[in-house]
Amino acid sequence: MEVRSAGSRPGAAVHPAVVEAMREVGIDISAEAPKVLTVDAVRASDVCVTMGCGDACPVFPGKRYLDWTLDDPAGQDIEAVRPIRDALRGLVEDLIAEIASGPARNRG
Repeated sequence: MEVRSAGSRPGAAVHPAVVEAMREVGIDISAEAPKVLTVDAVRASDVCVTMGCGDACPVFPGKRYLDWTLDDPAGQDIEAVRPIRDALRGLVEDLIAEIASGPARNRG
């Protein structure tokens, strides 16, 4: 599996509270920079997970799209970011387990 992260309107930098929250769980994203979601990235993906980008996200027939409703961590302090991080982790783990289980379970 290859995972890409991008946004339809990315900020200038990764929010410091997000960097701190991810560091708490052993993931260092301090060197990362926000990236723009490109048409090519969506075209190359099997599954595209959005978080409220609506019409700004490109759509291609045959792709699987999921829209996850999570609070935006922008401008939030670490206390508010932790539950967002934890909810996202659960969604990602569930999606990975579903994909890993094979095509038969992905039809529903």
